[in-house]
Amino acid sequence: MFRALVLDKAETFTATVKLADESELPQGDVTVAIAWSTLNYKDALAITNKAPVVRQWPMVAGIDGAGTVIESSHPAWKPGDIFVHNGWGVGETHWGCLAETARLKGDWLVRLPPALNPRQAMAIGTAGYTAMLCVMALQDHGIDPSSGEVLVTGATGGVGSVAVALLGKLGYSVVAATGKPDQAEYLKGLGAKAIMDRAELSQAGKPLQKERWAGVVDAVGSHTLVNALAQTRYGGVVAACGLAQGMDLPGSVAPFILRGVTLTGIDSVMAPLSKRHKAWERLATDLDPGLLEQMIVEVPLEEAIPKASELMAGKVRGRILVRVRP
Repeated sequence: MFRALVLDKAETFTATVKLADESELPQGDVTVAIAWSTLNYKDALAITNKAPVVRQWPMVAGIDGAGTVIESSHPAWKPGDIFVHNGWGVGETHWGCLAETARLKGDWLVRLPPALNPRQAMAIGTAGYTAMLCVMALQDHGIDPSSGEVLVTGATGGVGSVAVALLGKLGYSVVAATGKPDQAEYLKGLGAKAIMDRAELSQAGKPLQKERWAGVVDAVGSHTLVNALAQTRYGGVVAACGLAQGMDLPGSVAPFILRGVTLTGIDSVMAPLSKRHKAWERLATDLDPGLLEQMIVEVPLEEAIPKASELMAGKVRGRILVRVRP
């Protein structure tokens, strides 16, 4: 038996931490002991039942996990190996990692770089790994610190916080957009050079606006993404990875055809292993561990449910680290 955060819709929706039996675990070629997990925005949507994230019931929540391999029939993994897991539909169609034990596919796992431990890996989580993918996309398109200012939207969130820290350490001039002016010192401590009120971006705007950004990391979507595109300089790049404001894109082709702006989509769920390995290796070297500690709130498994509600209410900054085992 093991403890797990179980979501069910047998009659009405419920989210509870309870005992589950190993015989109930789904198919997979690697059985793991989860030491640490985390709450990402998608986890919060699932735990609060605010969006149809879960596709099969009952479901153990948790798209992320880090810990130790217990049993394996996969050639790349053996008992005692340390791993990190992100995405692949876990917590949606396959039992997830907000549990003491999980059964996963070896092809989904990444060997944790020696410079990171499982706790740090989950302090980073999918949010931080996604931020790294965004930074890599900007760099792959030629945006470097000499290119000009880089905007990070949703800056006090998980993706935003890690993006600010990564870009700041790499020497970029970061402008952090947030609706929490009281968090300005937090963001400047992570590496932001300036703070912007998110209200300047959140309403409908002109198709083309004054050019400002060489690059953008956007975790918000909707009007915020459209305005960011409209303000991006000629040849600039916008990495889009989130939908906190909405899934719509109420904009114009003008930035693309008149300024040569590139909009690059960032998918962390099904990203190939080669890109995952590169992202985690970069996180091990490019993310300041001290800044990471400033971002996290650590809670035990039982408190993940109320924390999910706080996250959805916008009352959380940075990353929520979940201590799975007592």
